[in-house]
Parts: sequence; C-alpha cells; structure tokens
Amino acid sequence: MDLRRRSEKAVYPTKVFAADEKPLKPHKQQEDNTLLIDASDALPLPLYLTNGLFFTMFFSVMYFLLSRWREKIRNSTPLHVVTLSELGAIFSLIASVIYLLGFFGIGFVQTFVSRGNNDSWDVEDENEEQFILEEDSRRGPCAAATTLGCAVPQPPARQIASMVPPQPPKVAMSMAEKPAPLITPAASEEDEEIVKSVVQGKIPSYSLESKLGDCKRAASIRKEALQRITGKSLEGLPLEGFNYESILGQCCEMPIGYVQIPVGIAGPLLLNGREYSVPMATTEGCLVASTNRGCKAIYASGGATSILLRDGMTRAPCVRFGTAKRAAELKFFVEDPIKFETLANVFNRSSRFARLQRIQCAIAGKNLYMRFVCSTGDAMGMNMVSKGVQNVLDYLQNEYPDMDVIGISGNFCSDKKPAAVNWIEGRGKSVVCEAIITEEVVKKVLKTEVAALVELNMLKNLTGSAMAGALGGFNAHASNIVSAVYIATGQDPAQNIESSHCITMMEAVNDGKDLHISVTMPSIEVGTVGGGTQLASQSACLNLLGVKGANREAPGSNARLLATIVAGSVLAGELSLMSAISAGQLVKSHMKYNRSTKNVANASS
Repeated sequence: MDLRRRSEKAVYPTKVFAADEKPLKPHKQQEDNTLLIDASDALPLPLYLTNGLFFTMFFSVMYFLLSRWREKIRNSTPLHVVTLSELGAIFSLIASVIYLLGFFGIGFVQTFVSRGNNDSWDVEDENEEQFILEEDSRRGPCAAATTLGCAVPQPPARQIASMVPPQPPKVAMSMAEKPAPLITPAASEEDEEIVKSVVQGKIPSYSLESKLGDCKRAASIRKEALQRITGKSLEGLPLEGFNYESILGQCCEMPIGYVQIPVGIAGPLLLNGREYSVPMATTEGCLVASTNRGCKAIYASGGATSILLRDGMTRAPCVRFGTAKRAAELKFFVEDPIKFETLANVFNRSSRFARLQRIQCAIAGKNLYMRFVCSTGDAMGMNMVSKGVQNVLDYLQNEYPDMDVIGISGNFCSDKKPAAVNWIEGRGKSVVCEAIITEEVVKKVLKTEVAALVELNMLKNLTGSAMAGALGGFNAHASNIVSAVYIATGQDPAQNIESSHCITMMEAVNDGKDLHISVTMPSIEVGTVGGGTQLASQSACLNLLGVKGANREAPGSNARLLATIVAGSVLAGELSLMSAISAGQLVKSHMKYNRSTKNVANASS
C-alpha cells in the first residue's frame, strides 16, 4: 500500500511546543515520500548507544534474576516470593524486552513514534482504501484480518515500501482470479454448437458416438468440450492416427485421444527350439536392454525350455442359505462326480470353447463359494467363464430354491488381486520355464560368477521375500516383463497382479560350473482374441510372435504359446537383473540407460 503525506489539510491540531521544549527530530523520507523510522527514535540518543544500553540492561537483569532464583532453589524458598530489588529487575527486564521486540520488527517502536509525531499519514482517498479492503478479502482471512485492524503483527515501517506492490486495476485482478477457458475453434459451425451443448449439459458426453455416428468426430468434440469445462489444455494428448471405431463398445468408453507408449524388442529369445522377438511396451529405461541381454545369454547357452502345466480360468460365485447344513448339501452335490457331469453339460452349452474342468468349494458359515475352473480356448476367458457360471447358477436355483445368489464373483476366483489360491491352485496358464547357462556365458555375457548368482538368489528372492511376507513374489522383477509384454500384446494390464506370481530358482550344476535357472508362474492370464488384442498396434505385436487370433486347427494353442513366451521372457529378465545386482552394475546401468540425454552418440558409448 503506497502511503502518501496529506499536506493540504491537517487531520489533527498541530502541537504547539513550549519555549524550552524541543520537538522530536524529523523522520527520514525516501524519494517517493515513504517513511523511514530508526530504532534510536525511542530515545534521544544515537542508535548504537540506545541499543547498547538496552542490551546491557537486558543481560544484566537476566543474570541477576537467574542468580537469585538459583539461591532460592538451594534454600527451598518459593520462587513467587520476590523482594523489592527483584521486582524492579523484573520491570527493567520487561522494558528491555519491549524495546528489543520493537527493534527486531514487532512494531512497538513504530507505534510509539507515530503517536508522538504531529504529522498525519493515511491512504490517499476512501475509494483506494475500499479497493484495498476488497483485494485483501480475496487473499484470504489473514490478509483481511490485517486490513480490518485485527491483532496481526505488522512489519516495520522500514519495510513498507518494499513489501507493498502497486495495486493493479480491478479488471486485471478479476482476470487473474480465473483464467479464461481454453477455446479451440471447432472444425465447423455445427461442431461448435455441439461442443457448446455438451459444455452446457444439454447433450450427454457419453451419447456423442450414437448421436453423431462418427467415433472420431465424437472424440474430437468431447476433447474440446472437456478443455472448455476444465480450463485445462489437452494439447499433448494425440487424437489423430487412431481407429476409434475399433474400441466402440468393448475397449474404452468416452475416448478423448490415446496415450503413446514406446515399444522395444528383446531377443531373439530361443525357446523350445524356436526364436521369438519379444515386443515390450514400457517407459522404463534399461528394462528392454536388460531383458535383451538375458535373451542373449540364453541363446548362447542353447536356449530355454518352457512347459505348460495347467490351463484353466476361474470364476467363483458366492451363494447363501438359511443354514450351514444347506450350504454343505450343495457342496456335496456339485462335488459328486455324477452330478458334476450334468453341471458340466449345462456350463459347456454357453460357448463352443468353454469346457468346465472342476468346481472347488469353500464354506464360510452358511455361505458357499464355488470356484469354477474351465478352459477357454484362445481367449483369456473371463466373460466366457462368467456366462457359463450364470447358466449353472440358474440350473441350481431350480434344485435349491432357497439358494440366495449374493454375487457371481465372490473373490474366491481371485481376479486382479494377490491371493494364495491363485499361487497354490493356479489361474489361467500355469507354466514353468528353465535353462542351463554355461560358465563361460555367465562370465563373459553376464559379467558375474555362478556361485555368486546362486547365493544372491537364495538370500534375495527366497529368504528376503520370505522375510517380507511376500505372496507369490519370490522373484527379482517378474512384474516388469509381464506388464511390458501385456501392454504390447493387448492383455488386461490389471491382471499383471496374479500373472506376476513367480518363484525364481538357481542352482549350480555340472560340478558347480554351470547355472540352472528356472521360473515357475502358476497364474499367467493371456489370450490372443478379444479385448485389446484386436487393436491394430497390439495385433501387430501378436503377429510378430506368431500367435495372432485364434488357432483353428488346435483351439487354445496360440494363447498357451503366448503364456510360454511370457515365462521365457521373465526368465531372461530375471537372469540379467540378478547378474547386474551380483556384479554391482545395477546403479551404473540405470544411470546410463535410464536418464534422458539429447546426445545419442554419448549415450550409446
């Protein structure tokens, strides 16, 4: 706030000094007439003498009082009993504290001097004062309290000119309060009207595709409407170059663009006598390079072997009865081999590829959880198995009319959550993959020793994970590779949780010269048809692996092959990362490959 001296008319009467009375010395002013007040104005002494006097008095009185209180403590005299000398010392202490607080900016000295001064200081006019009150009210309760005269500490007058900025016009402040919404001209007047209708809530955003019949145009209008509603720019989110018709009704609702994720290639991965170039979509530097080094070590050692152990997707509904006895009766019913055949026929009628394998039951009081396990062909199979389970529940409802279906999924499945039932029983594809890495490759390619790898795996992946209470996480970073391959091939990224269940084993073989490494993964949930696998980019990655679409000659073989490739890629990633940790290269490699640099030549060297 710019303070000006009002010289035209005095607000208060001017004081008339007696003949022997001297007025206070005038205060210093800057070129812009702002007031400067010295702390020495409190007494008619120079500044250094005034400060010296009060500092000396403060420390002398403190020393005197502390000495007296120490004597009272030794003599068991109550501290509140004070003598006349102590009382005077206390008053002197208070006076010195008041001066020191004023000197360091609390404002006591400023108040004392301003009251003794015969000049009047004020804002220029009432309109400006009203504007300042309005402005301070916008800045929050603290600023408003200061303006309205509440008990808020004021800065020294010496700092007034530097602290208070010039006041901008009211129009400028109102513009600064709320930035103008981003408005991009629509492609046509018709689109502009639709954008305005969406912003005003007249047209629901989710209905644009059905109303316009053009998915890309709907995404463009929705994106622009969102920018205007939120006032936030979406300039970096691309819109062009994507087929929005391909996701309509199955992959994503109310699209406004797509996110770009780079895809790298690791390999060739020599698995079961065939070479695979593994696509990995990731934004983590060093991940593809590390997996690629693991593939190189496996290839140089003769390749890896991957075996499919089980193939069965699960869904577990929860039903409730009036008594636990009735729940047990249904458990015995579905587990009876003869009755199971009937239930399997009912289940299998829901799809050409769904085949019910078994039903695993668990009781909690009068609640029954039935875990259906079935093969689903080349599809990941969640929708397929859910449809079959619903058919079975409808059939059981006739046999057990008192059965109350709580939900088609009771979390005994268990989908997209870490669960011991998946770790033990498996879900989706259960795979084990192994390889023997020769001593020469361990030393030359992986830059470490066989014994060091075996010891590190025992203490890190096994013992360390057990100390952490891990559930299916007895590995170094299986989730890294699973997530990258899943995103590249159109799998459900959320199923990375159970799909990354993995135990990595390492053992010295051939008289301790070579390394046997294996990964066991009981819950790899993948498919080559349906969902995101049909999108152009993801379909291209599946085609690169030779598993695109459904296998007509042997239904389900493409999805099973993809699961083995995932396990082989995890094996390569585990081998390389463990070697980097064993050789002490982890931090160095991340500093080299996981940091942005514009000089590609230096980064590659």
